[in-house]
Amino acid sequence: MSERPKLHRRTLTGFTPTEIKSIDTAIPAKCRELWQKFGTQEFATKEEFQKSFINHVEKTLARSLYNCDVLAAYQATSDSIRDKLVVHWNKTQQLHTAKEAKRIYYLSLEFLMGRALDNALINLNIKDLTSKGVDELGFKLEDIIGVEPDAGLGNGGLGRLAACFVDSLSTGNYPGWGYGLRYQYGIFAQKIVDGYQVEVPDYWLNFSNPWEIPRFEIQIPVDFYGYVSTVKTPSGGFVKQWNGGQRVLAVAYDNPIPGWDTSNVNNLRLWSAKPTTEFDFSKFNSGDYENSVADQQSAESITSVLYPNDNFYKGKELRLKQQYFWVSASLYDIVRRFIKSKRPWAEFPEKVAIQLNDTHPTLAIVELQRILIDLQNLSWEEAWDIVTKTIAYSNHTVMQEALEKWPLELFNNLLPRHLEIVYEINQRFLNYVGEKFKDEDLLSRVSIIEESSPKNIRMAHLAVIGSHKVNGVAELHSELIKTTIFKDFVTIYGGEKFTNVTNGITPRRWLRQANPKLTELIASKLGGYTFLKDLNELKQLEQFVDDADFRHQWDEVKLHNKKRLAVLVKDLTGFSVNPNVLFDIQVKRIHEYKRQQLNIFGVIWRYLQILATPEEERASKWLPRVVIIGGKAAPGYYAAKNIIKLVNSVSQVVNNDKSVGDLLKVIFIPDYNVSKAEIICPASDLSEHISTAGTEASGTSNMKFVLNGGLIIGTVDGANVEITREIGEDNIFLFGNLSEEVEDIRHEHNKGTTHIPQQLELVFNEILSGTFGDPIVFQGLIDNVKYHGDHYLVSDDFESYLETQDLVDQEYKNKEEWIKKSIISVANMGFFSSDRCIDEYAENIWNIEPITDQV
Repeated sequence: MSERPKLHRRTLTGFTPTEIKSIDTAIPAKCRELWQKFGTQEFATKEEFQKSFINHVEKTLARSLYNCDVLAAYQATSDSIRDKLVVHWNKTQQLHTAKEAKRIYYLSLEFLMGRALDNALINLNIKDLTSKGVDELGFKLEDIIGVEPDAGLGNGGLGRLAACFVDSLSTGNYPGWGYGLRYQYGIFAQKIVDGYQVEVPDYWLNFSNPWEIPRFEIQIPVDFYGYVSTVKTPSGGFVKQWNGGQRVLAVAYDNPIPGWDTSNVNNLRLWSAKPTTEFDFSKFNSGDYENSVADQQSAESITSVLYPNDNFYKGKELRLKQQYFWVSASLYDIVRRFIKSKRPWAEFPEKVAIQLNDTHPTLAIVELQRILIDLQNLSWEEAWDIVTKTIAYSNHTVMQEALEKWPLELFNNLLPRHLEIVYEINQRFLNYVGEKFKDEDLLSRVSIIEESSPKNIRMAHLAVIGSHKVNGVAELHSELIKTTIFKDFVTIYGGEKFTNVTNGITPRRWLRQANPKLTELIASKLGGYTFLKDLNELKQLEQFVDDADFRHQWDEVKLHNKKRLAVLVKDLTGFSVNPNVLFDIQVKRIHEYKRQQLNIFGVIWRYLQILATPEEERASKWLPRVVIIGGKAAPGYYAAKNIIKLVNSVSQVVNNDKSVGDLLKVIFIPDYNVSKAEIICPASDLSEHISTAGTEASGTSNMKFVLNGGLIIGTVDGANVEITREIGEDNIFLFGNLSEEVEDIRHEHNKGTTHIPQQLELVFNEILSGTFGDPIVFQGLIDNVKYHGDHYLVSDDFESYLETQDLVDQEYKNKEEWIKKSIISVANMGFFSSDRCIDEYAENIWNIEPITDQV
């Protein structure tokens, strides 16, 4: 085995206040004078920006006036803005250290950040300055912004929520860091080939990432496999020692996160995996070229892709490796920072708060306990008290099948010491429950170990047991987790351990950045842009609802945004759509519970009814509509992939039917991401949030669409409930069964009494006739409804859905009333700011305070 290289030992970084004072007095006067004279100055004028731009073109990129293309312009602009951010970032970290502030560490496997340049320009309030600067240099700012790829760091609402939260942490002046993984190829780029989703690598890092700061000096060792031994200590006691069988290194990449209207810049630290030994010379020299780089390939696979396909053992192992690699490196970093403060361990929860975003980082509970008892020699009781006071858990699902579990054998093979700790946590917990309740069935239900075949580790149970607070992410969801998946834990701990923090979105990205014209119109009425930090100010818009001129301007903004989306649709699909008709949009992760299949079945029904109407009567009977669907399906989720195929097949048939024309168009947006969402959300007249009641924890796309003036058709599920309360029942189109009815209906289905409405039967027959291609492809989607229990209640909600869509048609015909509904909806969206979420977490869960000093 080749010798492992020595790890760099960090020095003179992350100083404590005492160390800063000591080092400060040791700096020679001349050195201090030079540093003050030549220290970095951030640009403040157009000319200073242009100087920085040209400097980066010529020195950083080694280009010149003659070969500075738009890519170079993007890189030089981004480097210039990043320089400004880094000045703030350094001072912010020094301030937080000097204040000895308690920090929140937000652990999320996804951070769906989107493009960084436009967001930084807005938050730093230098967009106009930069636009004028690049214009004089021969470029358009929108072209430069358009060059940036979306960061491949997430997939759905979980990751976008995390991105909104780090924005709000910075904006609210809270000391906080995000911790995630730096995926080389994202989740995947979605191509549509013959109507099917095809996954290809997302090469988002092809031209490097100017927004990240590589920290190659931070290389944290992470072990896997191996065995556990018992070692005698000098004091005569015994401790466990894990001897890992494979070691990889976690390399840090820092991403400055600016707040709006503040100099506070927090950090998002992402980990990339690399081997301890990249190259085996002896194997190479013996001709074994492939195995000479085997260690490198094995290590780098850990951070190659988000959510590797886990339909097979190796995929499951890689996912678990990912999760441990990430939490191990993050906790090493967090603990190192605390140790430097030289405080007693009992004060750890007073300086550190850790939030688990779903169950993916649950291993942090076990890893922190291991660090404290194995490496820091604390007693079990002392360590467990610290762990449970430090960590809190956000749950994002009420579906049992979506709760994360790991096969015991896999877990034991990869993390043997951690399994011992899990067993100990579980035994102590069950002893406590057994003494209190004397109920064997209860013990079986709440055990971390699922006594199935094979045995599994229930990560959600571990997350609840190891956290001091558990929160749901919408009022309905938070009530459901207490009465369903965590009902027994409420019995054990009481209801006070469980709380609610309804999700929110950042108005800086989802209004100011996504919808600049609407933002400007609102600012013209409210007298400025302060509503971007206090979204409740939007309430003042209600006084302009009866102003006909204002309504006209509002409608013109919507038309502008629809024209912008029509251009994108043409570019992506080749289909032309009429921006003057109703835009009906559903864009989100493709999943049966989100019911894109209900949407496309409804579209087929509409298409068939249009065809059944005499051509001369169609224009008067049917409201023209463009139905837009987008999203990615997990690579191994075949039902979801067949929904995408059906949408594309229907699109080809409907859009090429000249007899239908503009009465109906069906569009599938490929490779849906944040930058596309910023064009799509402002253009919606109607958006669909139609999950089976009780399955969507919250949803945040519903908030984005309503904030941009679109109305909702949806079920009484997730945050739709609170949106309805805020904007009023008259401004939302609700349908379908309620969450309390769902289980009884499923029970009837499982007894073989699924009733298929006549309209849905007609749709199924049309699909099976071959109208939309080979019916065998879609047989499974139909069979799931007709013969396999219709778990997501498509048949039960179909008639209600069609009736509500008819109501939408009638309401949209009265355009003035529709615009009024749109204005009232936006005016009442103040509650759904992620700034409000962070304030609630800070006060009720994390116990942290903002640091309002400006650097």
